[in-house]
Order: sequence, then C-alpha cells, then structure tokens
Amino acid sequence: MGDAEPEIKAFLRARRAALDPAELGLPDGLVRRRVRGLRREEVAQLAGISVDYYTRIEQGRAPAISDSVVDALARALRLTPSEHTYLRNITLPRREWPVDPGPRPGVRPEVRLLLEAMDETVPAFVFGPGADVLAWNLLGGRVCFDLAALPERERNSALLVFLHPEAKALHPEWDKVADETVAGLRAEAGRHPGNVRVCQVVRELLERSEDFRRRWEAQAVRERTGGTKRIRHPVAGELVLTYEAFVLPSDPGQVLCTYTAEKGSPTAGALRALARDTVPVG
Repeated sequence: MGDAEPEIKAFLRARRAALDPAELGLPDGLVRRRVRGLRREEVAQLAGISVDYYTRIEQGRAPAISDSVVDALARALRLTPSEHTYLRNITLPRREWPVDPGPRPGVRPEVRLLLEAMDETVPAFVFGPGADVLAWNLLGGRVCFDLAALPERERNSALLVFLHPEAKALHPEWDKVADETVAGLRAEAGRHPGNVRVCQVVRELLERSEDFRRRWEAQAVRERTGGTKRIRHPVAGELVLTYEAFVLPSDPGQVLCTYTAEKGSPTAGALRALARDTVPVG
C-alpha cells in the first residue's frame, strides 16, 4: 500500500492472467504457453504500444502515463469501469497522491438528522475512509453487530467481516460478502492510495486474515454502489435487504448506506418489530 510499483505490477499481471487468449483470437504460437493468460507482448500489441514501454509500465518504471495509454490498456485487458478507474489511480504520479487525512472524520448534524428520520423503517450507516463505521441509526444498530459496544477503531465493516467471531453466522452468504468487501476496499485504495486509514485496515487484515490475504492477492476491483444482502439475525431470523450507497459530496470520503426491504415482505415486518424493541444508539 502506498507504493506504486508493486500495486501496478500485481494488478496488471493478475488481469493478464485472467484473460483467455483463445477468446481474443490469439494463437499459442511456436512455443506452448507455460502460464495462463496473455503475454506482455500480446498486451502491448492489443494496446498499440511497444513491448518495452508496456514492460516499464508493469514494473512501475514509467514516469508519466497518459490518459490515452491507460484507456488503451483498459481496452486491451478488458477492464471493467471500476478496474479502469483503479488502473488510472495507481498510475498517477506519486506527487498527486493524497496524504494523511488526519483523525477519523465527524458526521455533520444534518446527516445525523437524516439517519434519525429513517429510524423506524430503514437501517442506515455512514461509512468513512477504509470502511470505518462513523455513524448509524436506531434500526441499523439492531440488524448487525453491537457497534456501540465496540471500541471506535474496531467499528469498521471490513475488520468485522474478516475478524469478528460471529461474522459467518451473521452472513449466510459470507463468501459473497467477503469478496465484495475486498473488491470495494481495493477500489477505495486506488482512489486514495496515500490515505493512512485505508492502509492501516489493509495491512491489519493482511497480517491477521488468510481469507482476506487470498482475496486481496486476486486483485479484484469493484465499487460497492448497491446490491442485495442476506443477514441471519439471532432474533428476527433471516433478513433480505437491498442496499444503496450514496456518496456525500459535502463530506469527502463519506458514504451513506441504506438498507430497505420489499414492502409487505417478511423482512419488512421483521424490521418494524426490531424498531419497536430498539433504544437509540450510535
């Protein structure tokens, strides 16, 4: 984290390995492939750049990479929009990288009022850099971990998914949640490679979780903007929730995440019951 060369090298090599040459119409050549995926010269050819230049890019030795070259590499490697953005971010000159953002940011009173307005029907959270949980509403405090009982530094969704002893019981689709968590954290690391909190979270998980380490090395990148999540609640039973993430433009690095249930569904009824039995927290 925070070092351009290993990030670029690992990402480009992983994306090369993920492609099937046959699907791109590329032959095996005179010598059969010893490893899966594309060779460097094939990526260079598809991107319309020299092999030497591509090699320098992959090794983190290219001092300045134009937007057109990044776009060409994205096309050659069949990158998704999230992966394309990640590549653009990690190839920026280091002088443009963000620096230490300071202490954990606070949540504006207006945003807290919005959280409270959703107390009885919509679990909601505000996340900060590195997936820190900065605030949550009454109902949000009942659908997941007991956040109020945790030390502030442990109120982090990525740390909870991989390190909390009850994570796999809470998430019946834990593998899916884990994959999405890692892919989202890598996307954030690409946007803010110099952010100290992002680096702290990644390093802690690399040291303490083999599950995280294996997924991180796979180089998956995906923005978490919305989806469906299943939660096995110890009291309310299984909850099926749709989540949406909203970037807060006036609060850099903060995201409002809401969880909703289909009207008239068992989950909607369970949320109402949880709200009636809840005291305000967060």
